[in-house]
Amino acid sequence: MVWIAWIAGAAALCLGMIYICYRIPFYNPLPHREDIYDIPSGEQYQTDRPKMEALIRELEVIPCQPVRITAFDGTPLAARYYHVADGAPVQIEFHGWRGSAIRDFCGGDKLARQRGMNTLLVDQRAHGKSGGRTITFGLRERFDCLAWCRYAAERFPGVPITLAGVSMGATTVLMAAGLDLPEQVRGVIADSPYSSPVDIIKKVCGDAHLPPKLVYPLIRLGARLFGGFDLAETTAAREIKKARIPILIIHGEDDRFVPCDMSREIFDACPARKMRVTFPGAGHGLSYIADPEGYRRAVAQFLGMLDLEPNGLPQA
Repeated sequence: MVWIAWIAGAAALCLGMIYICYRIPFYNPLPHREDIYDIPSGEQYQTDRPKMEALIRELEVIPCQPVRITAFDGTPLAARYYHVADGAPVQIEFHGWRGSAIRDFCGGDKLARQRGMNTLLVDQRAHGKSGGRTITFGLRERFDCLAWCRYAAERFPGVPITLAGVSMGATTVLMAAGLDLPEQVRGVIADSPYSSPVDIIKKVCGDAHLPPKLVYPLIRLGARLFGGFDLAETTAAREIKKARIPILIIHGEDDRFVPCDMSREIFDACPARKMRVTFPGAGHGLSYIADPEGYRRAVAQFLGMLDLEPNGLPQA
């Protein structure tokens, strides 16, 4: 019966390896969700850390209303609502992988409020005060985005809505653009999106000097066994082909996490009205920090395309 023990041991070892391949990219334990000052340690982020911390402190103290809804699969979702003016356009904002809403939108939320928009700053599933512990790189999150759009359309009838996202949040809103969104949703702003969950996983494996051809199948299997989803279910480039609302894509040309070419692939696949603006020297999600005025001009041009100029609304 020794051979049975060997087989059982080998099976347990394989299952353990697969679980590790699930846990590292997809599992987000509760104790690591609330540190809004958890800025990545890379050179690009440390250079801009003082600017980011100042913006985070500024946003952290602004009064907001906690909001909760329930996702399509029963997961509780949380957000912060910032009110600027009655009847103003609403921007719904989605942060990145293992990020936090306040950190990732410390600049973008300020810009939206300065343009007279009310903002709904979302904690993505498995982040912040939202429920769940599995991150799906935009696959389930796109349906959460749809739920937030429906909530906003019901709460603010007749008010224009825009979606904004950074990194994984950018891919989330681009994937959601292919869904049956409420008519009030007028456009999407996507900062540093990756073209597909599969592409970014393989790219990160390469960065870590792990052979993607060997490791990726284990990661995909881990996602299916322990997360209940398939990484190859769809891509942002595929979903954007269904979009009927205008899209603005922003990307830093020195993005060392999500290659700038990934957003070009999405842009080329989009059949709707679209803009793509890249920022020389800017790292991942750092275009606003690198060039605030250029970022403002790009967003202003896009919102003008949507007929969403401030129109005298009070500034934040």
